[in-house]
Amino acid sequence: MRLRPAVAALATTGLVAAGVGAAVAQTTTPPAAAASSGPAAEDYTWGNVEMVGGGFIPGIVYNDTEPGLVYVRTDVGGAYRLDDATGRWQPLLDHVRWDDWGHSGVLSLATDPVDPDNVYVMAGSYTNSWDPNDGAILRSSDRGETWAKADLPFKVGGNMPGRGMGERLMVDPNDNSVLYLGTEGGHGLWRSTDAGATWAEVTSFPNPGSYVADPDDPGDYLTTNQGVVWTVFDTSSGTAGEPTPVIYVGVADAENNVYRSTDAGATWERVPGQPTGFIPHKAEIDPGSGQLYVATSDTGGPYDGELGEVWRLDTATDTWTDISPVPSDSTDAYFGYSGLTIDRQDPDTIMVVSQMSWWPDNQVFRSTDRGETWTQIWDWAGYPERDKRYTLDISGAPWLDFGSSGTAPEDSPKLGWMMESFEIDPFDSDRFLYGTGATVYGGDNLTDWDDGGVVDISVKAQGIEETAIQDLVAPPGDVELVSGMYDIGGFVHHDITQVPDAYGYTQPYQSGVLSLDVAWQSPDTMVRVGTGGDQLLGVTTSGGDSWWAGQEPAGATGPGNVALAADGSAIVWSPDGTGVHVSTTLGSSWTASSGVPDGATVRADREDPSVFYALADGTFYTSHDGGASFSASAASGLPDAGRHHVEAVPGHAGHVWVAGGETDGVYGMWRSTDFGDTFEAVAGVDEGDTVGFGRAAEGHDHPAVYTSSKIDGVRGIFRSDDAGATWVRINDDAHQWAWTGGAITGDPDVFGRVYVGTNGRGIVVGEFGGEQPDPTPTPTDEPTDDPTDDPTDDPTPDPTDDPTPDPTDDPTPDPTATPGESSCAVTYAVAGRWPGGFQGEVTLTNTGDATLSPWDLVWQFDGSETISQAWGGDVTQVGATVTVTAPTWRSALAPGESVTVGFIGAGETTGASGMTAGGEACTAG
Repeated sequence: MRLRPAVAALATTGLVAAGVGAAVAQTTTPPAAAASSGPAAEDYTWGNVEMVGGGFIPGIVYNDTEPGLVYVRTDVGGAYRLDDATGRWQPLLDHVRWDDWGHSGVLSLATDPVDPDNVYVMAGSYTNSWDPNDGAILRSSDRGETWAKADLPFKVGGNMPGRGMGERLMVDPNDNSVLYLGTEGGHGLWRSTDAGATWAEVTSFPNPGSYVADPDDPGDYLTTNQGVVWTVFDTSSGTAGEPTPVIYVGVADAENNVYRSTDAGATWERVPGQPTGFIPHKAEIDPGSGQLYVATSDTGGPYDGELGEVWRLDTATDTWTDISPVPSDSTDAYFGYSGLTIDRQDPDTIMVVSQMSWWPDNQVFRSTDRGETWTQIWDWAGYPERDKRYTLDISGAPWLDFGSSGTAPEDSPKLGWMMESFEIDPFDSDRFLYGTGATVYGGDNLTDWDDGGVVDISVKAQGIEETAIQDLVAPPGDVELVSGMYDIGGFVHHDITQVPDAYGYTQPYQSGVLSLDVAWQSPDTMVRVGTGGDQLLGVTTSGGDSWWAGQEPAGATGPGNVALAADGSAIVWSPDGTGVHVSTTLGSSWTASSGVPDGATVRADREDPSVFYALADGTFYTSHDGGASFSASAASGLPDAGRHHVEAVPGHAGHVWVAGGETDGVYGMWRSTDFGDTFEAVAGVDEGDTVGFGRAAEGHDHPAVYTSSKIDGVRGIFRSDDAGATWVRINDDAHQWAWTGGAITGDPDVFGRVYVGTNGRGIVVGEFGGEQPDPTPTPTDEPTDDPTDDPTDDPTPDPTDDPTPDPTDDPTPDPTATPGESSCAVTYAVAGRWPGGFQGEVTLTNTGDATLSPWDLVWQFDGSETISQAWGGDVTQVGATVTVTAPTWRSALAPGESVTVGFIGAGETTGASGMTAGGEACTAG
């Protein structure tokens, strides 16, 4: 699950709930509140940084009358239509505004079988308090190029439990002015008789659903009634131009789950003899044979489901038959069913999937005789081996192996998980698509299965970008962008037009990177903090080619946020669970910073390596000693609540900007040119949410400034070429991407290029194609009487090219101290493991009474391990023997002091022995 935007207080724009059966009036989108963009937006073209997929695809919907017309819906990132000629998906809901951000979640989608130009979307993200707005039905008569909107008097949960069931929204194939809508939250079944312009509840429908995943969930995410989940029309019962008489509707109710109307929805009855005990995820009907198929699970999914059944109803006799590939009472049953599909060219052929089967992989079942017999896409071949009827090609998104080749019987990449939608092309029995929790897969030779052949599966998600971006840095040099995001971690992007060639963050593995930074003067050094693995902190000095896990300050419970000195000499980390800490050893040891509150947002000056910044509770703090200590600024009027961003200006020491706040409180943008001693508000910024910097326009001194903000009453993406004196909106109403308050940055090498982080549409990139602005002087009205680029206090001298030594309270020991009898203790530990490698740490403690100067350390690996990278000392390895000599910046080890040497190892570690220091054997620490 991607998280909702952490917007503190968005104005509620939903309608007052209409009464039972009331019609809901139409409004149009985009509304007048989104102002016109002006000439600057015309100079921009918009696309995405290529990652391909990255999120859950709960629904794939083919049009039944036009070949090649197919849509996908996502849970947080809008909807897409496939361009059959290019094989790329085209985004359709980029017009969704900031204030309506929830409408980027799509709970259902319907394509019109009578007029294929018509498409409808059931929009909304959450039914709980997370989304302040009600849902809406969006309708288009030009396949999603433009939209009109009908507001609903209730919320819609496109990112709630049960979102993979459906489709809830359906067009009557005999009379396309009639649509049905299954709702959540006890609101029942709704209908439109004017092609989606207005809606009213079908008051005669008897059951609004009863299934709730967890009524006691303290987070209020699992407490919603999952409601009415699908509608199926028996087209053979009616004639063109008249509403279809026979309609089947599925309800999230384990005991009363399938209903039927035989009079075009006027009256309804529970279908007699129906199976009970499970929730009906999917249904399909073959009008020619009169067979209705239903796939069920014991939960609404999509994250769970341990049992289920598949049933067939003969609609002529009302006879139900259990056709489950694995009966629910079998010892082999450990999953529910979904992804039900019929081959419309051969309706006796049906397929279902095991909706949620983590181990060893999901299963796909196929029957060519209406479910009487089944074959499956893989079979056991003597544990742990499996025979497979498929090949899986992930070259279209190589990161899908998540950095692992798997261990038998599990494969990596997997066939998928959260597989709610598996669809056979209604015009081509060989062609299929299916959605997973991370991508769209598909192929073109499905019927080879029936002849004993192998089905070729590959990535089919090109054009879909569905990640929730948390942080972005565009450093100078060869790397174009470094990204952090939920679900798939993020990447070091060397070419934003190409899919990354591997999973980005494996050593340590992190599936969610929430904060990262790059040393501006030494951009090969980077740091990231995140979740989803065993370690919170990752460090690289090779531009992301390899990473290692840093140590964590005592008490750290979550990633928080992190900053890296301009030359890479110090990391300042503000983790969850403890206070701000600084490391001058690339994360192998930490010292608490003084003068700054816990939970502060920290940033590094881009030019002065000794300077760090922090913001907490409306107070700004500055460190001039590399993060060891901070002093509070006297500046006032900064945001003390809500989200906020602190960003330093490249090329200008002491220049730092703040954006953030919340509605009905302090909310705006501020800039300082004196290391945070004073700030001035940036005029015209009503609501400042992000700020970032990119290459300056020709003839301009100050970098271009980019922001997602409301400026002079207009919400949009803006650029300033004169340090915030004036702004131009660079996006238009067709390109708004819902909520864009997570991250923004310009490109330091390309003027006008901007990267915008979204909450479900990946990283949007804007390319400038106009004429650069005329040079104008940078405003000189600075916030102080006599501002300078240097701080008024004498700053700490810049560090040398060598790494800064660890901060200690004691003075450096006299290197000529008389040697005495020394002893030592050594601890060897494994900090992390992954297939084919590990991270190790060796800590040497001087337990004697004399200084070791210079210290050294020797050990022997017990196996065939080899060291590929190390830090904390100068490391060499000959065979199994490893020798560490003291670095020049820390050559002495006083009594009672310790030093840690960290390294990345290849192979499987079996331990180490024979520890010596200064030629003397050490005891195990």
